[in-house]
Amino acid sequence: MSSSSEMSGKNVETSELQTMEDEHARLVLPSESRISNFDPQQVVEKATSRSYIWWMKILFFCFLLVVLSFVFVKWGLPFAFEKVLLPIMEWEATAFGRPVLALVLIGSLALFPVLLIPSGPSMWLAGMIFGYGLGFLIIMVGTTIGMVLPYFIGLLFRERIHEWLNKWPQQTAILRLAGEGSWFHQFRVVALFRISPFPYTIFNYAVVVTCIKFGPYLSGSIAGMIPEAFIYIYSGRLIRTLANMKYGNYTMTPVEIVYNIISFVIAIAITIAFTVYARRALGDLRKVESSISGGDNLNDIRGGIGGLTRNLYQRSQEKVIHDNSAGIR
Repeated sequence: MSSSSEMSGKNVETSELQTMEDEHARLVLPSESRISNFDPQQVVEKATSRSYIWWMKILFFCFLLVVLSFVFVKWGLPFAFEKVLLPIMEWEATAFGRPVLALVLIGSLALFPVLLIPSGPSMWLAGMIFGYGLGFLIIMVGTTIGMVLPYFIGLLFRERIHEWLNKWPQQTAILRLAGEGSWFHQFRVVALFRISPFPYTIFNYAVVVTCIKFGPYLSGSIAGMIPEAFIYIYSGRLIRTLANMKYGNYTMTPVEIVYNIISFVIAIAITIAFTVYARRALGDLRKVESSISGGDNLNDIRGGIGGLTRNLYQRSQEKVIHDNSAGIR
């Protein structure tokens, strides 16, 4: 009777051990089968298809840009000159003196980002009226205040901003990853966001949900705003020159025409270069963030498989000990 009970117990343990081994095989073997079914030709075809789609998007974007530029130059620019630019220039020449106007521009550059209003027109005016020297100082002082105020205001509404930023999960994840780095790492990420297409006014509030400190935030913001300030000043000066040519008595010499064309091309090239560089750098940070999260998931899977393997080994050892003890009895 005892021998039959021992045999039934051994059969139960053997079936349990076989079941666990089958579960372990189901966890491990699918990945091996996926590797065996791997086809390099399919990978090459997918890469070629993605490259073709990417070039088609670039061509479509260039065509759309040319069409929009033609429409803007043909109809938009004259309308802006007659209805917006000339009245503002006349108002500026008669309503305020230059010191008061400088304070007005600084105030607009400081308050518009708090209210999520674009501050580009104020930068254009600073470039048109004050030029590169004083205009640059006005833009940098105003935008610096406009970057500091939302930062401290955002600290008061950090939880609400955190819920609001769920619309941009990838950018928010990169910001949180940047907050875990060194001072220079935080400085670099902030500067990249300033020259990237990420909305300028939203970034001022988004940074408060991270661990980025105020020092690298302010320094990186100032560094990232310098190229944008010069581009706005140049475009403002160019707009004023075109307005004077069309509605005034100013005429450009051939040397000035060549100079303005070359300067315009260089400005566009610099803008595109900064944007592409920022996109690639932020893309690298996004890959790092994805690899970190993927590594955590892989460690969890490895830990689960390792735990199952250890349990199988322990059960087999217990079975051997039980068989030996039964044999001794």
